[in-house]
Amino acid sequence: MPQYPNRQFLDFEQPIRELYEQIDQTKKMAEKNTKIDYSSNIQQLEDLIVEKRKEITANLTPWQRVQLSRHPDRPYTMKYIEKMTTGFVELHGDRNVRDDKAMLGGFAQIDGHTVMIVGQQKGINTKMRQQRNFGMANPEGYRKALRLMKLAEKFNKPVITLIDTPGAFPGQEAEERGQGEAIARNIYEMIRLKVPVICVIIGEGASGGALGIGVGDRVLMMENTWYTVISPENCSAILWRSWEKKEVAAQQLRLTSTDMKGFGLVDEIVPEPSGGAHWNYTEAAAYLKDSIVKALNELKNISPEDRVNQRIEKFGRMGFWNE
Repeated sequence: MPQYPNRQFLDFEQPIRELYEQIDQTKKMAEKNTKIDYSSNIQQLEDLIVEKRKEITANLTPWQRVQLSRHPDRPYTMKYIEKMTTGFVELHGDRNVRDDKAMLGGFAQIDGHTVMIVGQQKGINTKMRQQRNFGMANPEGYRKALRLMKLAEKFNKPVITLIDTPGAFPGQEAEERGQGEAIARNIYEMIRLKVPVICVIIGEGASGGALGIGVGDRVLMMENTWYTVISPENCSAILWRSWEKKEVAAQQLRLTSTDMKGFGLVDEIVPEPSGGAHWNYTEAAAYLKDSIVKALNELKNISPEDRVNQRIEKFGRMGFWNE
């Protein structure tokens, strides 16, 4: 067995897995032959892993970035909260239907700032993924998010949203309880919030599920994430009646962080550790924290009225059209 049995590898990460297996074999040889020093061999292999991670990251296709955004070892909202903040106090419920586990939030401290953090959480194992509904919130999840954002506004505290969802839950019961209205209400209310709002795509940013907590003064996007109206698989299913064209769809959707920055839909691309955020949670959180704190310091000097007007103008400029 490899030395790293808990780490999962995507298809294009297999060269890295092979290097880990070589390290494991070298360590076993060192245990059998204690008179021979294998430390230099192990160090060379570890250096090769670092180089291979850089090489892979530098040549990713859009579909591979989609795969990285869904990597099972990738940090989710709770991991970023744990690594970036202190004193997190989770708040529950929408005061109407129930507490949606796919959407979480609460007050926390980040670099001296008291903030309200709201984000989607997918779950770190099978049982928790089912409990969290794979990060797909119901209407009560979006109403819970709005309740927390309005609470932050009441106490004049900035709002940070962490977006990571394959979409809002598409079930019949969600539609019956007003999924579309809940998302539309959030967009309407978020653009009018008087406190600073910073939105970050930390994984998947799909459709209205992302937009429901995606309106802010600053929209940041981590390097290996995607943000678009539909997933590549569903796009492929609609256009070609098959998932087989998902890689083509990912290319045509222009969904990567570089594309979004070029379109002016996001303000900043947050770098990730070589190979992706799943290789080093602490480093990934440090990059994100730096960007968030920088944005907070910029926004706190702007008056609430100017902030709202700038936000309206910012989103009003988005898109391409002819008259």
